Amino acid sequence: MDIVITLTILGLSVVVFVWNRLPVEMVALLTSLALLATGMIGFDDVFEGFASPTIALIAALFVVAEGIDAAGITTWLGSLLVRLAGTSRARLLILIMSAVALLTALISVNGAVAALLPMIVVLCVRLGRMPSKVLLPMVFAAHAGSLLVLTGSPVNILIAQAAHDSGGEIGFFEFGLVGVPIFVGTVLVALLLGEKLLPERRGETPRDLSAHSRVLKEHYLADQRLARVRILAGSPLIGRTPWLGLAADELMPEPAAVHVLSPQTGRGRPLTGRDLIAGDQLVVRGRDAELLDFCERLGLEIDSTNSELLLKNGLINKEFGVAEVLIPPRSSLVGTSVYPGMVTESEQLVVLAHQRVGERLGEQPTTIMPGDSLLLQGRWDALDEHTAGDDVILVDSPDAIRRQAVPLGPRAKPAVIILVLMVASLTVDLIPAAISCVLAAIAMVLFRVVTPKQAHRSMQWQTLILVAAMFPMSTAITDTGVAHLLAHGIVDLVGGSSPYLYLLGLSLVTVILGQLISNTATALILIPIGISVAAQAHISPLTVLMAISTVSSAALLTPVATASNTMVMQPAGYRFGDYWKFGGAVMVIYLAVAVLLVPVFWPFGG
Repeated sequence: MDIVITLTILGLSVVVFVWNRLPVEMVALLTSLALLATGMIGFDDVFEGFASPTIALIAALFVVAEGIDAAGITTWLGSLLVRLAGTSRARLLILIMSAVALLTALISVNGAVAALLPMIVVLCVRLGRMPSKVLLPMVFAAHAGSLLVLTGSPVNILIAQAAHDSGGEIGFFEFGLVGVPIFVGTVLVALLLGEKLLPERRGETPRDLSAHSRVLKEHYLADQRLARVRILAGSPLIGRTPWLGLAADELMPEPAAVHVLSPQTGRGRPLTGRDLIAGDQLVVRGRDAELLDFCERLGLEIDSTNSELLLKNGLINKEFGVAEVLIPPRSSLVGTSVYPGMVTESEQLVVLAHQRVGERLGEQPTTIMPGDSLLLQGRWDALDEHTAGDDVILVDSPDAIRRQAVPLGPRAKPAVIILVLMVASLTVDLIPAAISCVLAAIAMVLFRVVTPKQAHRSMQWQTLILVAAMFPMSTAITDTGVAHLLAHGIVDLVGGSSPYLYLLGLSLVTVILGQLISNTATALILIPIGISVAAQAHISPLTVLMAISTVSSAALLTPVATASNTMVMQPAGYRFGDYWKFGGAVMVIYLAVAVLLVPVFWPFGG
């Protein structure tokens, strides 16, 4: 009776998932409550998933991925992919799928997808491509990447341990014997059938801000340039008082041609309370010829670390950026005066421009009115802090601009070090994976790669709730005997004298369960059954175990099969039924490798 009840609830939950009228996390929670109401699980089992190390690991990986993204690493990788891919769809898919597969081998499927997802979505927007045509191939490449090395998946470690207990050994890179063919096959399916099998839908995609400095420059500065120049030793400006000394200085060439917006310290903070010294900076505006003449006469140097030195170095770089804000009707700023070059009350930001209905208001003090727009410049942390109140409305958040427009930001080095240490810890397996990832997440906050608020915002609650709420179903399937009933039934149905039929039977069971419960739980259920089948059929347990390992990664047919499948659902606008169309074609590759290729490398006779 318990088996019938569990199968009924399981079937109903799948139907509601496919119906797609309720949030998937709500369906998962209702499924758990239904199991509790029918006595299939106890009260403690309902919430066991929320206390699982798996949830802590996934949550920690969201923070690590946020740090990688906030540090500009994914922006750098995205710009690299843009340069390498050009306009070629095939090259873009190959590069994206290769990147996520390799990263998966280093961390995990969920970690790799979480880290690269924001960059891939923006990359699609930038190149004018539908994310729905790219994100499923990316996720399925991550599943294939989990089979490249031993540490690619917890299932691999379980299989390796079971092989050791059975008297055999599976080496660190031996998983790649099945992982590489599956990855190549997945790429070929994406290239040849992706256009037909993948839907055309628009999900929740962010704006492309990669060219934000150029857009703002054209809008606010017209035909002029903005430059950041450094005062050199011996400059006649040294010792002069900012503003008064500069505005009236007889050395200034044609005062109207170049406008000094802001004197700043060498670290980019507005300069107040002292005279100019060597190493200070000036933010200036003018045309190219006048700016170069200005610098030559006054002993100034334009930072030439960027080829677009008069544009990007003036508006945005690793240390400082800009924010465009609108003045709401009830802002306390309404009625106050502002002018280009004015330092704000916080003494952290400088007003670069002031517009009303798209018209520049000149260089003289002007009264602020509701609806006016201001262009502010300052250090990234100051922009985050001083544009968060109710007095202004941000057009684009400084954090979003920094992520897309500044590759390899100032916190890139600690972010890379933290990532490398986390990967090393996961590789040597000295401490539990969840602990390694939680320590990495904590380090991202301690070393100021992300702020606590950013860490909180990085949580994808739909994914966390969905994964945690499906744990009770996994428990019920195991405890009521449903898993063993399905496994033995299918093995009996297809079993026979041919060892290939045994592999096919176990592979089909694994595939079916892998769409309903986690692949780790599936492997734990099938490993003892597979070893028993191997003993009865007189075939090598290594052959059976590697077949189970291969198809355990084929969680491809539903968005709830793995957390990574769920992560791409909203950004791509996928529906429940979209997964099996493309996933079914890829599934054929997994089954072919498990049944036909595994015996080549791990023969039936051992």
